[in-house]
Amino acid sequence: MSSHSSLGESGEKELAVDVSPTERARILRKMDWHLLPFVSLLYLLSFLDRSNVGNAKVAGMSKDLDLVGFRYNIAAAVFFFLYSFAEVPSNVCLKLFRPSRWIPSIMLAWGIVMTLMCLVTSYQGLIVARIFLGLTEAGLFPGVTYYISLWYPRKDQARRVAIFFSAATVAGAFGGLLAYGIERMEGIGGLHGWQWIFCLEGLATVLIASLAYFFMHDYPETATFITDSERKIILDMLEADKSGLDTQYHFDYVLQGLKDYKCYVQVIIYIGLLIPIYAISLFTPTIINELGYSAANAQLLSVPPFVAGCFFTIWIGILSDKMAIRGPFIIGGAIFSLVGYIILYTTDSAGPSYAGSIIAAVGVFPTIAVNLAWASANAGGDMKRGVAIAMVIGIGNLGGICSSFIYNDPPRFHIGHGTIMGFLCLSAIMSAFAMWDYNRLNKQKEALCAREGITEDRKDEFKYMGDKSPLFR
Repeated sequence: MSSHSSLGESGEKELAVDVSPTERARILRKMDWHLLPFVSLLYLLSFLDRSNVGNAKVAGMSKDLDLVGFRYNIAAAVFFFLYSFAEVPSNVCLKLFRPSRWIPSIMLAWGIVMTLMCLVTSYQGLIVARIFLGLTEAGLFPGVTYYISLWYPRKDQARRVAIFFSAATVAGAFGGLLAYGIERMEGIGGLHGWQWIFCLEGLATVLIASLAYFFMHDYPETATFITDSERKIILDMLEADKSGLDTQYHFDYVLQGLKDYKCYVQVIIYIGLLIPIYAISLFTPTIINELGYSAANAQLLSVPPFVAGCFFTIWIGILSDKMAIRGPFIIGGAIFSLVGYIILYTTDSAGPSYAGSIIAAVGVFPTIAVNLAWASANAGGDMKRGVAIAMVIGIGNLGGICSSFIYNDPPRFHIGHGTIMGFLCLSAIMSAFAMWDYNRLNKQKEALCAREGITEDRKDEFKYMGDKSPLFR
């Protein structure tokens, strides 16, 4: 699939039933209303629970747990070790079990861990809690991204992933507001304000996880909210989009993903984008605090960068689907974010620095959804796609370890800002390479099909080849 040609050119060629664009749009909209609000809520709680440690730090946790030197950085980083390595197995489990059972179960597990973090009284206890939080949260983001790819054709995925991922930016904004209010509970029940942040946000996760068992739908084949005629249209769209590739579980498809260099190109792009994302989530309150604002105001002032990031995440996702391009949006977003970090690096006055933090967030947040839709669409077959998504998110999340350590030189944070500038440049360069490479591969396949007379009628011959099929673009 070329990054700058139609994303659907190898996709929905011919549907078994004649569907007007209006009817197609209506069905997709119906799916959106039944699927996206709930999975977005799940991810909002996930991102809230992993990043609230930044709000808790500003709210007094750093002093109460004696987080001197690199202790906070280590506590932020240990989350990512098991988180990264559990994602591929989790997506395999999601395929083997039902999404409506697997996703709520892992959510319930991390909600319990989050709630119990309110009992942490030492640095060592915080480390253990963060390790288990990473393990239990691991499956949600790759799981829901994979889940979306099982419902929507490739060319319609970016805006849906964008809406789902925008929950992360809402979580950043919501987390600041919540922390501002919850801090006022200092001393109630013998707990500090920062402990109440963990407790209340964890209990909210447990409650929603319990409801998720009843509200999540598994697959188009079994969903109760669509009629039989709508189901036929959806399944035809998905069948046409997969170029006749197999959708069953075979370990060979797991190996296909692990051995494919294109997956690792997408991993590198994702790492370069995710390091700024996590740095913004973990350190925005601290950076704003160091600009001279009080701790309470720093919590409130951390809201606008995330709100702006949310708006642009959804807008760019819609635009990317409409224009059927991925790479240029990633490059453009990385460059725009780079401008924000250059401002943060070169100025020490509060106003311009705060504006720079908003520009940085607005540029980088939208690139994640576009990147994941790109990686998903270029992996052929359901199982390989699930593995590719989990690889990109799993290995990419090791970048969170880097994010955790680079902001330790207040008040200017030159090391942190400079490191992120380098990674944004890396993502832009690798995106340009991926665009060139996908275009090259498409031309090779088109030449092969023309030379050998390969048409859609022969798609069953290539059913088990994944994206190596000559019919896959």
